[in-house]
Amino acid sequence: MAKEKDNEKETKLSRLDAKREQAEAKKEEIVKQIEEIKSKISEETDEKEKAKLRKQRDELIEQKEAFVITDEKVKIPLAKGTKTAIKSCIAIVLVVALLVTYVATGWAKHGFISTLGWPQKAFTGLVLTDADGEKHGIKVSTYNYYFANFYNQQQQQQQYMSQLGGLGGESGSSDVDFEKAFKEQTYTDPDSKEKMTWSQHAENEVIDNIKSVYTYYYAAVKKNNGKEPEIKDDQKKELKDTLKEYKDEAKKYGYTLSAYLEAALGHGVDEATFRHEATVSYISQNYKDDYQDELAAKAYKDADYQKYLKEHKDELVSVDVKYFECSNEDEAKAMVKALKDDGSNFAALASKYSETAYEKKANKDAVETTYKSATRAMFQGVGAAIGTADEHEHEDGEKEQEEKYSGLDWLYSKDRKAGDKKAYSTSVVYVLKPVYLSDIKTVNVRHILIKLKDESKKEDEEEAGDISAEDATDAQWDAAKKGAEKVLKEFKSNKESEEAFGELAKKYSDDSNASDGGLYENITPNQMVPTFNAWCFDSARKAGDTAIVKTEYGYHVMYFVSAGKIEAWKYTAQQALASEDGEKTVDKFEKSIKIKKSWPGSCYFEVDTDISN
Repeated sequence: MAKEKDNEKETKLSRLDAKREQAEAKKEEIVKQIEEIKSKISEETDEKEKAKLRKQRDELIEQKEAFVITDEKVKIPLAKGTKTAIKSCIAIVLVVALLVTYVATGWAKHGFISTLGWPQKAFTGLVLTDADGEKHGIKVSTYNYYFANFYNQQQQQQQYMSQLGGLGGESGSSDVDFEKAFKEQTYTDPDSKEKMTWSQHAENEVIDNIKSVYTYYYAAVKKNNGKEPEIKDDQKKELKDTLKEYKDEAKKYGYTLSAYLEAALGHGVDEATFRHEATVSYISQNYKDDYQDELAAKAYKDADYQKYLKEHKDELVSVDVKYFECSNEDEAKAMVKALKDDGSNFAALASKYSETAYEKKANKDAVETTYKSATRAMFQGVGAAIGTADEHEHEDGEKEQEEKYSGLDWLYSKDRKAGDKKAYSTSVVYVLKPVYLSDIKTVNVRHILIKLKDESKKEDEEEAGDISAEDATDAQWDAAKKGAEKVLKEFKSNKESEEAFGELAKKYSDDSNASDGGLYENITPNQMVPTFNAWCFDSARKAGDTAIVKTEYGYHVMYFVSAGKIEAWKYTAQQALASEDGEKTVDKFEKSIKIKKSWPGSCYFEVDTDISN
């Protein structure tokens, strides 16, 4: 008996060791992902894309810190993205995987009449009442489309959990069994702890998602005098490409496109329905983006800025520094030791300790390692070691602003003086100007990016594959430079106006903001990579200036539009104030919208897996 107990104990310990190894491996993978995202942040030129990357980084950090790995217990947290995936139905999600579930189990729901699809297309399943009290009917087919998206996202989430080996996880949305009917399973809301069937949970989520999309869709139509606004060209292309993928997939199963979509996305969801729902999603998102941009542009009085400054001074003040990130702490210590008191050899040392041939060459230019009007957020944004929060135990309810940043506290201390230098972990900083409130204003520029290309890696007949600065040959750099010179020559040979430059950006730029004419508004210091930043914030810069600037992405044809109207710190304050006020405005607006089920249409809602009847 004792031997059996020992064996059982040994088995449990063995399983725990296996779980611990898997947990450690998963945690290491997340740490690696965090570092990769930090690298992408430092390379990204588009501020909106940077914001997305920062959000991903913060979510991964939160997930990493939620791991529990002790001698007695192992817990792997559920990825934040999987918990909130069902809240995001704005973008089109290609749900080809659904075909396996729906087609394999057949048309077993709601009887023969339902399989024809006409009740779903004809009947109103939901009624949305907008802010003006006007009522809008939403078809059952719309509900079924969103149900399919919900269902697919749950499957994807479960697949993610299975990849973790069934370890840890949080109760709630990950516990669904796709071999059983939803109505036979219990869901517990992680916030309210309310218990309900999975069928009810699915319905709640689907209706919430429909409400969030259609709220802004109807607002967009109303603003456009009762007509649907046009969607953007890239959205039209995305929709076309998505439907092509569906059509190709349908052929594999011997389906027409509409039959395939009904099989994959539910009764009543044919090609016309899919096009409609995708278009509604695009219109909704476009209107919401414009609405939020409008809220973000709200103006404030100087008294508001001064009050914000008083309350958030640590976040708004700046320093001028030379900064470089070494590969390891030993190199950082060696670099500081070799650094002259006047900092004159900083660039040479940065070049010496750079990892790649491209960086060694680029960092010989002092502009690459010089940061003026640098805020705390800048160091955090580029993933600098000195901008990383200190390791400490996190207590329940701890807020982000309660994190400790001893490296930044040293750098932004009132005790700092010009000439101070420090190695903090892998970061090396040399103080040019200690903490102060910068009066530099934001700037507005347009640019046309000519990326480095590898003609031997053409993705199609027209486009060559992108290549990194580290891998590019001299010939490829020369080709990119000649491309930029050709574009600038074309600009100067015609009407040299901002509008003309914008049209050339749409035609030639490889950057993500090409469709916006290459425009970047209200750029703050150090938002862009060093050489781009230095050109923008040159004190001699004036409207209409042009130039070609080299960065790690290739060559940029620059056009200076104008200096902003307010100082960069005020713009930061304005954005924060507008964000807070905007959230309140949006929350009030969304709460004014009501949605409820309509009978008999709601009788034809998808309510469970097809095996349920």
